[in-house]
Amino acid sequence: MPSLRAVACDVDGTITDGHRRLNTAAIACIRDLVDRGVEVVLASGNTACFMDALSRVIGTSGTFIAENGGVYRIGFTGALRIEGDRSEAVAAYRALEEYYRKKNVTLELFGDQYRFSDVALARTVPPEEVREVMQELDVKVLDTGFAIHLQAKGISKGLALRKLAAEIGIPVQEFLAVGDSENDLELIEAAGVGVAVANARDALKAAAGYVAEKGDGDGFVEAVTRYLPYFLER
Repeated sequence: MPSLRAVACDVDGTITDGHRRLNTAAIACIRDLVDRGVEVVLASGNTACFMDALSRVIGTSGTFIAENGGVYRIGFTGALRIEGDRSEAVAAYRALEEYYRKKNVTLELFGDQYRFSDVALARTVPPEEVREVMQELDVKVLDTGFAIHLQAKGISKGLALRKLAAEIGIPVQEFLAVGDSENDLELIEAAGVGVAVANARDALKAAAGYVAEKGDGDGFVEAVTRYLPYFLER
């Protein structure tokens, strides 16, 4: 078991409750980690501006991963690192929009004007149908359980974590990563220790080194509590 120096955690479904509200115990846990000198990186499919505000409210160093790895930043004063070509995701969305227009279905975009790398839409259409429509296009379709994301292939939270870890000088093997959805798979695989909360997708549970007995934010607290001694050994 490696010594741990940092935590990377998803937001929705991981440090929230079942209603997508921030879990107060999880936030207190993150603040305790920060006070102990542990780097905490929030990693989400949300926009960079959302992640900036969330980092300030929670009290992290401001280092985050947004848009499922399409954007990341080091600290509050760091410049945004943008991965991938958003034009590919936009072109794919236009094709998807045309497909559903013929079916008299209107798609709903999430924060489109604030996105730099991907396109996110409401789960008002079946994610599997979206995947079928997108099969011949060179894009990745992610269903986070909260939104459907279109992004260029080769982008992931895991790759962003590897790049971010190298920049801040913490080996990726010294990260504890916690998540719940398919967009967290590469994240927990990249980290030294990967944990799935109880409400996680089956594929994530299969890849995790530990599956929490509790779900959502309570599962995050369980994971940190379980591995806290390895942070204290360093």
